[in-house]
Amino acid sequence: MNIPRPARRMGLRSTLAAVTLMGALYSLQACTDLDESPFSSITPDNFYQTEEEVRSGLASVYNQFNAASTGSYHYFNTISSDEQVIPVRGQDWFDNGTHLESQRQLWQPNSPSGLGTVNGAWNTAFTGVARANVLLAAIENLPVANKARTVAELRVLRAYFYYQLIDLFGGVPIVTTTEIAPRARASRAETFAFVEKELTEARADLPVSWPSSDYGRVTRGAADAILASMYLNAQVFTGTVTAAGLQRGTQRWQDAVDAANRVIAGPYSLNPDWFANFRATNHTSPEMILVSARRPEPGASINFISDRLHYNQFSPAPNNGRAAEPPTVRKFDPADKRASIFLTGPQVHLVTRQPVNDRSGARLNYTIDFRDITQATEGEGARVYKWPFDPARVTTNHGNDYPLFRLGEILLIKAEALNELGQTGQAVELVNTIRARVFDPRKPLSSSLSQAAVRDAILDERLFELMDEGKRRADLVRHGKWTNAWYAKQQREPYRVLLPIPQTQVDANPLLEQNPGY
Repeated sequence: MNIPRPARRMGLRSTLAAVTLMGALYSLQACTDLDESPFSSITPDNFYQTEEEVRSGLASVYNQFNAASTGSYHYFNTISSDEQVIPVRGQDWFDNGTHLESQRQLWQPNSPSGLGTVNGAWNTAFTGVARANVLLAAIENLPVANKARTVAELRVLRAYFYYQLIDLFGGVPIVTTTEIAPRARASRAETFAFVEKELTEARADLPVSWPSSDYGRVTRGAADAILASMYLNAQVFTGTVTAAGLQRGTQRWQDAVDAANRVIAGPYSLNPDWFANFRATNHTSPEMILVSARRPEPGASINFISDRLHYNQFSPAPNNGRAAEPPTVRKFDPADKRASIFLTGPQVHLVTRQPVNDRSGARLNYTIDFRDITQATEGEGARVYKWPFDPARVTTNHGNDYPLFRLGEILLIKAEALNELGQTGQAVELVNTIRARVFDPRKPLSSSLSQAAVRDAILDERLFELMDEGKRRADLVRHGKWTNAWYAKQQREPYRVLLPIPQTQVDANPLLEQNPGY
C-alpha cells in the first residue's frame, strides 16, 4: 500500500478532514468530557471501505506522530533540563509564566504549564493513540493489501505515543479499542510491558526499509531503536515514583545491547559529516532510523528557527525566544565541531551574511550569560542553530527532517548498556567512534577510565551528540540528576521526575489518580 508521493517528506499527511475529525472524536476517551456526545456520523464502519480511505487514515496517524515529535515532549526534554531556557525579554515570552515555571520545574496540575504544555503533551499522545485505534478497528475485518504490515506499522506508532506517556507521566490508561469510556491508570511497569509487547510482536511484519517514495514510514529498525531506548531506561520506566522519589525497577542492560545490535546490523551507517544529519537534505543521510519527515510548507514543516533567532536575523522575522543554558555551552570542547551549533558574539543575517543590529540600532551580539532570565535583553543567550535554514523554505516553513532515532544515538545506547554490564573497554571504543568524526585531530576517551568515569562521560557525550533532539530530560532522570531547577540553583522535590496529570484530565476521567506529590 503506497502512500501518495506528495506526502513523502513529512512522514504522511492526512488528506481528508473527516479522518482528523474522527481521530479527535475518539480522543474523547482520554482528554475531554466523557459525557459529551459526538455529532459526526463518521464511524469506522461507514468510512474505511477502500484502500484510499485506509491510506488517508494512516496519514492521519503519521500527522499526529509529527505533532508529538516536536511538540510538548521536545519542549520538556529541553526547557526543563539543562539544555535550554526561554527567558522573558521585555514584553515577549512571559506567556503567563509558563516557560519560567517549566524551566524551574514548578508545574502543578492546574498551573499555567500544567493546563498548557503539560496538558498538550498528554492530549497529543493520546490523540495519536486514538487515531491508531480507530484505524486498527476499521481494518480488522477489511481485506486490505499488506494488512499485516499496516497493522504492525500502526502498533509501532501507537507504542511510540505510549513511550512518551511513560516517560513524562508514568503509568497511564492503556487504550486499544475505540470505546469511549473512563479508564483507570495501569502501573508504569504494566504500561512498559504493553509497549514492549507491541514492538516485539510488530517488528517482524515491518520492512527493513521502504522505497524512497515512502520515506519516513516506520521500519523494523525503528521498532528496535525504540526498544533499545526502552530497555536503556527500564529501571526508570518500570520503577515506582512516590512522594519520596523514584524507586527503580529491573535493569535490562543486555536487552538494550541486543536491540541496539539488531539496529546496527541493519541498513544504517554513520554519516561522516555530522552536520548533514540536520540540514534540509538530511533525508539522504544513511544514519536516519526513525524520523519525523517534513516539507517546507505550512502544516508539514519544522520551524526551530522562529523560536530561537533574533527578530532581525532572518526573514520572516523570528521570535527571539529560546537560548542555551550557559553551563551547557561552556561544557562543549571548543575543538569539538558540534560546538558550532551555538551562535555567540556579533551576529549576521543568516541568508545575506550581512551584519545585523538589534531593535535599538546597536550591533546584535549574543552573550553566553544572562544577568536575569526574568529581564533578559534581546541579545542575551547563545542560540542553538543545529537545524539550518532550508534554501527551499516557504516563509517560515523549513523541510529539515527531525530524527527521533539515528545511528549515533544507538551506538551511545549500546555503549552505556555495555558499561553498566562491566564491559567498559568496549563502551569506550563505541564512544570514541562517535567522537572520531567531530574532532580533528582526534580526542578519544582514555581506555583506563573507571566504570563511574565512563558513565559520566557517556552522559556528557549524549549531550554533545544529541543536543536539541529531545533526549536530555530522560537522560538526566536515568542518571539521577534531573530534579535541579537549573537557573534557580535549587533541588526540586524528587517526585517531580514525573509530570502531574493535568487537572483537566482528572476532571474528565474520575478513574485517573494523580501522580504522588501533586
